[in-house]
Amino acid sequence: MTLNVTSFFCGCGGMDLGIQGNFNYLKNFYKKHPTKIVYAADFDSYATTIYNNNFSHKCETKDVRKVSDKDIPAHDILLGGFPCQSFSIVAQNPPRLGIKDEKGQLFFEMCRILQTKKPRFFIAENVKGLLSANKKKAFPLIIKHFEESGYFVKWKLLNSADFGVPQKRERVFILGFKNEKDYQKFSFPEAITKENHVPLKTVLQDNIIEKYYFSDRAVEGMKRVQHKMNKGRSQNIELPCNTISAHLSKVSLNSTDPVLLEDGKYRRFTPREAANIQSFPDDFHLESVSENRQYRAIGNAVPPVLMWHVSNSLMDIITT
Repeated sequence: MTLNVTSFFCGCGGMDLGIQGNFNYLKNFYKKHPTKIVYAADFDSYATTIYNNNFSHKCETKDVRKVSDKDIPAHDILLGGFPCQSFSIVAQNPPRLGIKDEKGQLFFEMCRILQTKKPRFFIAENVKGLLSANKKKAFPLIIKHFEESGYFVKWKLLNSADFGVPQKRERVFILGFKNEKDYQKFSFPEAITKENHVPLKTVLQDNIIEKYYFSDRAVEGMKRVQHKMNKGRSQNIELPCNTISAHLSKVSLNSTDPVLLEDGKYRRFTPREAANIQSFPDDFHLESVSENRQYRAIGNAVPPVLMWHVSNSLMDIITT
């Protein structure tokens, strides 16, 4: 049996690669799942360019609010890593608006499709900040709307570092089940590397060219004010990396984004290293867009390996 999948807010394809499987990462093979993506869309043309260079099927560059129900094929699973900027704890300026913000309301587009297409399952993903947004009022409201769309709902906060990814990235996964029997059978995946995290050093490159290093002026500026701020986030390469984000495209030593300190010199990650940190396989192509856009697309993505484990647990209830 093949499960047809529709993917909203697909970005460069982290969720989609995870639910498909059939890829290698850090000497592990993540088996193919019995899934087929029949429709995918995202409004970011740079992210969709990367997507379309990596998948045999193609996604549309389109605002999901403008996607007609009639244009979406029948499907068994709806995916949606709905935009997270409104809920992110990092997004302090402007303050988190959560459900009040226009981007924070895009999950309603998932509800629209759930109500009209009635797939057997849905998988939604968002940042940890979703749990506390709007003084903790946003998340219960989101769950309520998913339930009112006709689904039994389970959710869990998962850390990618617990699943073989060299990155501490906590994300909320929300799964919906049209049938109560499926809901009762499903359990979220158990951590596999909680006591033995994969270190950052396993995915770093050698022979990094000069442009990825910060200038002496930038380093001196950071050092002058470092005592006043919790910045200059140089990483311990023996541990998983701190969460990377789309901000890597404009990373500085005075930002909250992780950087490296090698032989007394600070540098940013290369786009390929960022993709490795996110658990994209080495043969995932990035080069079709500028490096700035590569960083943004990768930083916004769902780690494919983490998504694979969530998907694998879903596949288990179908085959048992």
